[in-house]
Amino acid sequence: MVNYDPLRNQKWRLGVLRHFEEVTHNVSKTCRYFGISRCAFYKWQKKYAESGEGGLLDRSRRPIHSPRATSAEVLAKIIYLRQTYHFGPWKIMVYLERYHDIHVSKSGIWRILNKLHMNRLPNNQRYKRHQERWKRYEKPMPGHRLQVDVKFLERIQDTRKRYYQYTAVDDCTRLRVLRIYENNNQRTAIQFIDYALSRLPFRTEVIQTDNGSEFQGQFHWHVLDKGINHVYIKPRRPRLNGKVERSHRTDEEEFYQMLKGVVIDSSQLFNEKLREWEDFYNYHRPHSALAGMTPYERFRERAGLQV
Repeated sequence: MVNYDPLRNQKWRLGVLRHFEEVTHNVSKTCRYFGISRCAFYKWQKKYAESGEGGLLDRSRRPIHSPRATSAEVLAKIIYLRQTYHFGPWKIMVYLERYHDIHVSKSGIWRILNKLHMNRLPNNQRYKRHQERWKRYEKPMPGHRLQVDVKFLERIQDTRKRYYQYTAVDDCTRLRVLRIYENNNQRTAIQFIDYALSRLPFRTEVIQTDNGSEFQGQFHWHVLDKGINHVYIKPRRPRLNGKVERSHRTDEEEFYQMLKGVVIDSSQLFNEKLREWEDFYNYHRPHSALAGMTPYERFRERAGLQV
């Protein structure tokens, strides 16, 4: 495809006019020689007489009024969601419909991002091709399996203090319970699992964890004493805990990046902010794996309640 060059077109039109003035002195012969219409020649001649060489430049073909064009307000929302949360076209479309009652097609959002040169995500957010694709699975009912894991948070620069985010995700609904602790051991894991079970609106049958030291002996027997089965995933197979691992990535992309530069040295304050994020995730954030529903809406659907 040949790139459009307005200066090249301007020079060509100027050459046509000079050919008429210096060579043929005849409009018909000049038009036949260059293969153009007399109407085009007279139009260029008039523009040249009025504005000089600048009049031979192509004018913008953009319409003066575009009633169906996307408004500046909608563009601002699309740019904000893309820059702040790195959402793709589908998720931006769902957010606009759910929270702003704005209907823009996925392809339309992609064209807007492409025009603004925002169609490519940062390197750490791009899709990575795998040689093997793992088969997705999902338990049929809430509470059939609860995936539990720990996210190690970055140390606070001044104090070198570290916090640990304990996460429990229901395999069926993706409902989550989050809690920040200052220690990572079996006692903390027991405290968290009791807290998580008290928060979930259904009974849990199986708890699944990795083979971390915090989920050994005391934790294992504590779960069994509650009448709940406890299973470990195979060593070095984090994909078997895929839902909780993926939720940690979402935390990093959509929650912790908003806290960059903010120093929080109190676990109580940390848990308050985390609880706000947990509520947003469970009750308001559309989930692509749930066809745009929130985890709570999926729970009500599977539990036979009116959504």
